[in-house]
Amino acid sequence: MVVASRLGGELFITVGLVMLLFVAYQLWYTNIVAGREADGAAGSLRQTWQRDPGTGTAAAPPVAAFEPGQGFAIMYIPKLDLKVPVAEGVSKPKVLDRGMVGHYGEGPLKTAMPADKQGNFAVAGHRNTHGEPFRYINRLVPGDPVVVETRDAYYTYETTSSLAQTPPTNVSVLRPVPEGSGFTSPGRYLTLTTCTPEFTSTYRMIVWGRMTDERPRSQGPPPALTRS
Repeated sequence: MVVASRLGGELFITVGLVMLLFVAYQLWYTNIVAGREADGAAGSLRQTWQRDPGTGTAAAPPVAAFEPGQGFAIMYIPKLDLKVPVAEGVSKPKVLDRGMVGHYGEGPLKTAMPADKQGNFAVAGHRNTHGEPFRYINRLVPGDPVVVETRDAYYTYETTSSLAQTPPTNVSVLRPVPEGSGFTSPGRYLTLTTCTPEFTSTYRMIVWGRMTDERPRSQGPPPALTRS
């Protein structure tokens, strides 16, 4: 009995340590790894743009030009001090778990690109772990800018509304005129999606915005990125 009790105690201690290590890995180490990968992806994008800067006025390549997992833009949210690359698709291993934001660009959930003259540019990002780029999007309020930089242009959106909680099955929030956003006619919109509550994936949190400015990269960053 004594030996069995000691063995059982050691087993529980070992299991507890393993669980603590797993939690530390999820909450801390995945952020470090994903942050490095995201920084590397952003740097690679800029190097590519320098080699192939485009015309400075033409629209970005069509969505068909991007493979799943391929980066094509950089997103800035000044209020959150966020700079994160955007890649095609919302695959966890190829995009989200690498610290990037993923564009809904495949299958029935396919959404517009920033250069499109109408539509909803919808993206997803982790709220916790793996870089957690969208952890604080609940702090965004109407009027906060979000800037998307591509090879050819800067696109500035102004946040307009949000939805604190909705089921993952509610894909109407990704429509060209997203339901619940307050938009009533076609336009150039932005949708940010992430999991909620924190540390769960039970529901989705949504933030919407409307494009307010488009300028060639040759003209330099928009005011939203240059304000002190």
